[in-house]
Amino acid sequence: MTQPVLLFSGQGAQKVGMARDWIESSPVARELADQADAALGYSLTEIMFDGPAENLTATSKCQPALYLHGLIGLALLKERLPNLQPAAAAGLSLGEFTAHAAAGTFSFIDGLKLVSQRGTFMEESCNATDGAMAALIGGDEEKVRALAEATDVDVANLNAPGQIVISGTSAGIDDAVGKAKEFGIRRAIKLNVAGAYHSRLMAAAQEKLAVELAGTTITSPVIPIVANFTAAAVSSEDEIRSALTSQVTGSVRWIESIQHLVAQGHTSFIEIGPGKVLAGLVAKIASDATVISIEDAASLEAAVEALA
Repeated sequence: MTQPVLLFSGQGAQKVGMARDWIESSPVARELADQADAALGYSLTEIMFDGPAENLTATSKCQPALYLHGLIGLALLKERLPNLQPAAAAGLSLGEFTAHAAAGTFSFIDGLKLVSQRGTFMEESCNATDGAMAALIGGDEEKVRALAEATDVDVANLNAPGQIVISGTSAGIDDAVGKAKEFGIRRAIKLNVAGAYHSRLMAAAQEKLAVELAGTTITSPVIPIVANFTAAAVSSEDEIRSALTSQVTGSVRWIESIQHLVAQGHTSFIEIGPGKVLAGLVAKIASDATVISIEDAASLEAAVEALA
């Protein structure tokens, strides 16, 4: 695996204790954590280490926490394997920002401030609207889109074949869950989330984030970054700002993003983030792909051995 693609986790992957073993044992990790705490004006690492879970799960906290975790993991991997040359990167929703920071699109601190603001704006939109989400299992995209149209909700995440998430008003989601079988969808599960991410209910958050992105220094990434909204690589400043803004209310086209990377000849991936969520999705999208997941000291050691 000489030129793997980096994949970074999205909201929902966070867990109490994340990055603790890295930060307590590595000066490189500690330095990044200290920079993050200083830039944010509160101890993000304390919330990552000790929670409680409801604090870490808050949108305004879990987004910077996952961003920091991903970039610490990458820094430690590069420290151990200085010749590792990633071929491209992508991230699920919030993870797209981590991918951009990894590729030098914006600085570590600028990206941290962006995801902190993004999380805060989305949290505000959740509190101002009555939104919900549901996972639809065993239905193709055409059937899901028909159901979404019939119940006036949005298609939020195309995660893997037969695994699509819808998002919208609580009433609309309840209606969709109740009607799913009529549209040939095997199972509909309402998700335990704070609001309607990747739907029109996030419009206010999208507008505020656009302002923050406009004021952030952005340069072309050193490796291709595949955007959720376009499922294609973005490189110019305008493309990057547009894609990062649009994905707040737009669909996360993860299936097509992975298919795009595979079509480019990439079948080796490194997932950096708590758990193995992305590895599971990639396995359903591209059965020939290999994914190495890195989330803590033990999995980092295993990854270094496999990659060396």
